[in-house]
Amino acid sequence: MLVTGGAGFIGSAVVRHLINHSSHRVVVVDKLTYAGNLQSLGSALQDPRCRFEQMDICSLASMRQAFAMYRPEVVFHLAAESHVDRSIDGPAEFIRTNVEGTYSLLQAALEYWDSAKSQGRAQFRFVHVSTDEVFGSLGPAGRFTETTPYSPRSPYSATKAASDHLVRAWFHTYGLPIVVTNCSNNYGPYQFPEKLIPLVILKCLAGESVPVYGRGENVRDWLFVDDHVRALAAAWQRGRIGETYNIGGQSERTNLQVVQAICALLNELAPRPIPYETLITFVPDRPGHDLRYAMETTKAARELDWSPRESFDSGLRLTVRWYLENRQWWQDIISGKYSLERLGINRPALREE
Repeated sequence: MLVTGGAGFIGSAVVRHLINHSSHRVVVVDKLTYAGNLQSLGSALQDPRCRFEQMDICSLASMRQAFAMYRPEVVFHLAAESHVDRSIDGPAEFIRTNVEGTYSLLQAALEYWDSAKSQGRAQFRFVHVSTDEVFGSLGPAGRFTETTPYSPRSPYSATKAASDHLVRAWFHTYGLPIVVTNCSNNYGPYQFPEKLIPLVILKCLAGESVPVYGRGENVRDWLFVDDHVRALAAAWQRGRIGETYNIGGQSERTNLQVVQAICALLNELAPRPIPYETLITFVPDRPGHDLRYAMETTKAARELDWSPRESFDSGLRLTVRWYLENRQWWQDIISGKYSLERLGINRPALREE
C-alpha cells in the first residue's frame, strides 16, 4: 500500500491503522513540508512492514519510481495543502500540490496499472481523499450529498475540487479504478496546531487570547480522525469503483460551541485560577468564510457498513487528553515551524516566473 501525505495528520493515522490492524506492507510517501512529521507515525515507522520515502508528488519521475519500487495494490492519496487560511495568503503552493501533484500521481498510477498483470489490475484501487469544502456553503438546513453540485469558495477548496475532477476524469476516460471520499472537519491526536481545535488547546495552555472569527456562528460537522480512517479502509475494501462517499461525524457545532467545549474540558483536566473561557476574543472574520457544512452519510453507512464510533464529546475528550499528555510533540512544532500566529489575512504575493 502506498500512502501519500503519510506523515501528515490524517495520513499518519491511516499508516498507524494499516500497520496495527492488517498484515499489509505500507509505503509512506511525504515531502515533509511544514505539516509533515515522522514523529506522528509513532511506532509504525519502526515496523519492518513500513517504509518511508521522502518524495514530492509533483515529481512524475519520483512517483514513477515509487510505483516501480513497491508495486502497491492500493494508493491512499492524502498529500495536500489543506489549510484555508494559508491558502488565502499563498494560493500558488495549493495549486501546485493539490492540482499538479494529483495529476502527476494519477499519471504514474495509470502507467503502473496499465502495465500490471490481470490479477494486479483487478485488485488495484486509487482512494482519493477530499473535503466537504468543495460543495460550498449551506444555509441553516440541509446536508451535502454525493451529488451536490460543487461550489468551492476558497483557494484551498477550489484546488481540492480540481483534484476531485481530475481523479474522476482518469476513471471515466482511462478506466483507472478510483474511489473518492469527501470528509467533514477532522480532529484528533497529531493534528498540526494551525487548525481550530489544537490551536485553541495550545492557546489556552499558554494563557493567550483565543481568537474566534466573527461571532463564532460558522457551523462545521466534526469527525474524529480514527473514525475517518476506518471509513477510508472500508472505501478501499468495499467501495464501488468510480463511486463517491461522503464521510461525516454527524456532530455539527458552531465554532463558538467548539471553543467553549474545549475550555470546559481544560477547566476540568488542567484547571487554573481563572477559567479558560475568559481568554475567548472575537476577531474579524476570515475572508469568504462559509457559513455551514453538514454531511449526509447514508450511502457510506449502506455500502461501506460504516458509521462513526466517537461522539463529539468523547472524541474531543480523547483529543484534549492527548495534547495534555504529549506536550513534547507540539512544543517541538511551535518552537520552530509555527508559532500560533493568525493566517489568512494577507493578499497573496505575485510569484515570479
